[in-house]
Amino acid sequence: MTTGAVIFAFDNEATDYLAMAAWSAQRIRRFLDLPTAVITDNPSRAQELNSFDMVISAPAQTGGHRWFDDYQQTVSWHNAARTDAYALSPWDRTLVLDADYVVNSADLGNLIDSNTDFLCFRNAYDIADPDAAFHRGFGRLQMPMYWATVMWFRRSTVTDWIFQSMNMIKNHWQHYRDLYHIYETNYRNDYALSIALALVNGSTPHVAAIPWSMASVLPDQRLSVTADQDIEIWNIEYTDNNTKRRTVSVFGMDFHAMGKRDLGDIIAGRARLFDTGRQSSQL
Repeated sequence: MTTGAVIFAFDNEATDYLAMAAWSAQRIRRFLDLPTAVITDNPSRAQELNSFDMVISAPAQTGGHRWFDDYQQTVSWHNAARTDAYALSPWDRTLVLDADYVVNSADLGNLIDSNTDFLCFRNAYDIADPDAAFHRGFGRLQMPMYWATVMWFRRSTVTDWIFQSMNMIKNHWQHYRDLYHIYETNYRNDYALSIALALVNGSTPHVAAIPWSMASVLPDQRLSVTADQDIEIWNIEYTDNNTKRRTVSVFGMDFHAMGKRDLGDIIAGRARLFDTGRQSSQL
């Protein structure tokens, strides 16, 4: 039985997602000891990056345009192919990760031996303010929110139903927006997944989920990293309720970098250091 990770990487005018995916693949190998397949519309460059165990070519599918606080601009969002993860994955058991999900530990390895067909995060939190309400529901009906940022699945009838349902929702997005009173016009994988899980589970609350919450760095926060010998320390700078600038630092913690600019700059800077052979041990 094969097991591996899959990352979707479709660049836009602001973010080099393929470089981000290559950096992530190295960390997946380092912390989880898993091979990684990238799904991209630029397979020749993916091969040149030499970080992936497998390169799978697929066309970019737009999810519309979104405003990014960290870039202070509206950019294209080519993320709608995620619903094809089941069909495109080369593995029997697959860990699907966003390119901007930073793997800093072996925690996700606990999912590999799970006796569950499909798992994802139900809860997420802001590292800078863990007690604040954070995307618990969406739309006027406050549909329970599940995150497509990290998905673990094994090939089964149930998993097939989930991805078939996500594709159906994506292909009839306006209908499901109306049905669930979703305000946003753009298609969003998290919403499609949440609705699909409700459909497959008979609209009951009995949906299996990853048994911990997803740490997140918000787009209006600043992200940086420092190294103390072999330990990476990630620093999140934010403004508190009294408009004072604060910094919280973490290490050994996986997190979702919801803003892309700082993570992209970190990766680009490390790539230059790696090219000169000065900090290859940090990649």
